[in-house]
Amino acid sequence: MDFSIIGFARGEDHSSSFQAINPVTGEASMQSYAHATLSELETACSLAKKASTILANMPGVRKADFLECVADRIDARVEDLVKVMTFESGLPEARVRAEAGRTCGQLRMFAGMVRKGDWVQARIDQAQPDRKPLPKPDLRSMLRPIGPVAVFCASNFPLAYSVAGGDSASAWAAGCPVIVKAHHAHPGTALVVAEAVVEAVKSCGFPEGTFSMLYGDGRKLGKELVMHPFIKAVGFTGSRAGGRALFDLASSRVEPIAVFAEMSSVNPVFVLPGLMEDKLTGFVSGLAGSATLGNGQFCTNPGIVFHPDGPLGDRLLSEYVDRLKDIPPCPMLHAGIREAYVNGLDRLSSIEGVKVAYRAVVPSGSGGCDVGPCVLSVSLADFLASKKISDEVFGPSTLLVSYSSTDQLLEVVQGLEGQLTTSLFGEVADLKANADLVALLEATVGRMLFNQFPTGVEVCGAIVHGGPYPATTDGQSTSVGERAIYRFVRPVCFQGFPEEALPDELKEGNPLGIKRMDA
Repeated sequence: MDFSIIGFARGEDHSSSFQAINPVTGEASMQSYAHATLSELETACSLAKKASTILANMPGVRKADFLECVADRIDARVEDLVKVMTFESGLPEARVRAEAGRTCGQLRMFAGMVRKGDWVQARIDQAQPDRKPLPKPDLRSMLRPIGPVAVFCASNFPLAYSVAGGDSASAWAAGCPVIVKAHHAHPGTALVVAEAVVEAVKSCGFPEGTFSMLYGDGRKLGKELVMHPFIKAVGFTGSRAGGRALFDLASSRVEPIAVFAEMSSVNPVFVLPGLMEDKLTGFVSGLAGSATLGNGQFCTNPGIVFHPDGPLGDRLLSEYVDRLKDIPPCPMLHAGIREAYVNGLDRLSSIEGVKVAYRAVVPSGSGGCDVGPCVLSVSLADFLASKKISDEVFGPSTLLVSYSSTDQLLEVVQGLEGQLTTSLFGEVADLKANADLVALLEATVGRMLFNQFPTGVEVCGAIVHGGPYPATTDGQSTSVGERAIYRFVRPVCFQGFPEEALPDELKEGNPLGIKRMDA
């Protein structure tokens, strides 16, 4: 039996437990995991509260050392992760190694950011005691951490959006303690990473409440975690229903807090008339790879493609179906995702005007959570007639929508929900000819791509992985990249403070040598 990690201690109550299920075979893991009690949750929150003041005043170089130590400890456990994560997720070894590399890469990215120190946006307005009619006081401001952050692990990225993933890394970089709610589908994977984090906390001399990880029922334990008064923000990646539930809970608190939930997105693709026929086969190949990457379980898989009708559209549909027929059924990450995918396809295919061009048949006895790709088609008129037709179906499915004029696409975008991404395919001249369409899309999505597919999110300073609701609950944020840190900070102004009482970032002599905005 394995237990939650409460600071430096382990849980003890095992009256309620669960096991991981292999999505390929349906086999249960040999190991059981005990649900955390409310008492254990209370201890974790109290430890985080005590640690928050210490972390808030931790120099950037020490936070950087900690983040790099976490990355080094995870690197040292990759072989263990390969064994556990392949069983719990059904993902291949190459994916485990790649995701471990991304996880450690973003930890090191934030380490470099906080070591440099410019990110705090220090601003200094010097006093003007002789100003008329009133003197101006000395004003200095910078970004400061908000306090303990609750992070809910995602099911589709057991490492990069999990225990030490982007939410946790950016919160630690900001100077916030983190309490992680492990995902029930990969508890063993979470434990391997959590033990690495605890080792790093101890090795770097950080306070005990810097990190805790809790096992437990998402609805019960998750609710108590979000409602706890010591929690000051929430990071979540998952379904719209789950993210919205957390948002509503957080908004109902006596002290409402922010929930940064990355939720649903169909990532629409627009094939513009300038796409030449000689490029169609390459487009189809790229679309098939992007739509089925990870068996369609990435938040950036393209789900809807708008294309010109006529011979070009007919050829696109025919070639795309042929391409997907070559892709065999694969297991989803767990039974819940598989059920939602199958039900979503059944719902979508029953809508008036929607035609099933291809739906893979899963052989009986093929495995626990196997599904195959699906291609559906519909005219633009029928697409516009039903709001439900554009709902996300999380998995390897694609809805092809034919249009006769790009002017019709303006009506599509005006009714489109917020999205993480959109992709436009054509010639450069198409962008100018469809400037109104491009402008509307810019107001609807977080990342716009030209002649590129959206899967593959580069972790860097410029990336935006967010978008207007329901892509996220906060369209001004990103959950990937350097700017993810700004979710977990707030501006604080110091007025008239003596030099010795100011943070180093705001002292007159600028001892850290950071870039500042000085008046």
